[in-house]
Amino acid sequence: MAGDPREGRIVVVGASLAGLRAAETLREQGFVGSLTVVGDEPHPPYDRPPLSKQVLLGHAAADGTGLPMRRDPDAEWRLGVPATGLDPLRKRVLLADGEWLPYDRLLIATGTRARPWPNPEEAVLDGVFTLRTCDDAGRLAERLAAGPRRVLVIGGGFTGSEIASACRERGLEVTVTERGPAPLVGALGGTLSKLAAGVQRAHGVDLRCGVTVTALRGDGMGRFVGADLSDGARVEADVCVVALGAVRNVEWLADAGLAAGPRGVACDAGCRAFDMYGIVTDDVFVAGDVSRFPHPLFEYQLLSLEHWGNAVAQAEVAAHNMVSPGPLRRPHLSLPSFWSSQFGLNIKSVGVPTFSDQIVLAQGTLEARRLAVVYGYRGRVTAAVTVNMAKSLEYYQHLIETAAPFPPGPGAADRPLAAELTLPSDVPDSKKLSHGPTVALTGHLPDRRLTVVRHA
Repeated sequence: MAGDPREGRIVVVGASLAGLRAAETLREQGFVGSLTVVGDEPHPPYDRPPLSKQVLLGHAAADGTGLPMRRDPDAEWRLGVPATGLDPLRKRVLLADGEWLPYDRLLIATGTRARPWPNPEEAVLDGVFTLRTCDDAGRLAERLAAGPRRVLVIGGGFTGSEIASACRERGLEVTVTERGPAPLVGALGGTLSKLAAGVQRAHGVDLRCGVTVTALRGDGMGRFVGADLSDGARVEADVCVVALGAVRNVEWLADAGLAAGPRGVACDAGCRAFDMYGIVTDDVFVAGDVSRFPHPLFEYQLLSLEHWGNAVAQAEVAAHNMVSPGPLRRPHLSLPSFWSSQFGLNIKSVGVPTFSDQIVLAQGTLEARRLAVVYGYRGRVTAAVTVNMAKSLEYYQHLIETAAPFPPGPGAADRPLAAELTLPSDVPDSKKLSHGPTVALTGHLPDRRLTVVRHA
């Protein structure tokens, strides 16, 4: 765009964490033009991590998790009206009510939604839930408070495991089904997933691994009463929570010519979106869970994340670059990190655990449920996960950022770390799981829907 980049019209599509932080940063960076934030939900931006924890436990109201504003972004909020199309040639966004919003620069921050149960007739049974929005959490919390006889959780990823933890803390019977060999295996690999399985069973979870749910059953009156499993078993339950991962909200971009697909919208390190030919745009930016971005520490593969911290950091970089001339733009290089609280465990991670071929238990023990595991790939440190030992994580972050050798040297452990103490990281193919990793490397290529035509 010609002229001062701090002027003009900016539209942010997505009114959650990334959208809010981007809007605030735009004003902090001196943007004085018109700013519009579009959101598909009717609610102002709110925090999602408490939904599977405090809200389900009844410690917080579903409508009480609003995100505090660092400053008033002086924006026009278009809430409850989803974006349904994008015309990049005319620089305008189509809303569900038929209005076109013109822009000079656009930020795509539409995030993800919960993956629904694949059978629509079964998915609408009374008692079948997903958990992504505050409305979802409110409805599920109300049903849990009513004291169902049993809750079935389909999927043993972080969301499913946190839901199961909340159920047990409420004193509810809960069954968790997972297609893979153990819960959390898709995110943390084999060793820590065995710890997770043991902890869940020790807390009274009926954990069924290596099976899938083949059908949800109703009572003939539209109420959920149980499910059939692939091993021939049947689970009787009053409530079912489908926790099969997330779907990127990219459908509205289908005809926009961008590199958008099931794994997200591909962008460069400066958050500028690629078009379907692999050409970087200069007026369309991406941030948050819907983005795929390259990282130099992971072979410049495109990372796809569902992490709170990444949404904030990337939104701030995108906003800075939207109002800065080329030489003053900066890359998004922060390391992926996430946390989860479940069954008395405080799990924290930095780096990409799935980008590994070996691990070593650097501190603590599995038996004590207090430990630090370091992940390596081709002889260098790529990730670390701590359980009830979060203070150690900053040290391991430095090892990852400096591409330190694996196994790590003295100072990284409470014992000598010899090569013979390493174990395979045992990260399975995510296609064979009910859940996937919340951080994934998705290759080097943008999603491109091209037809090669050869003329004689």
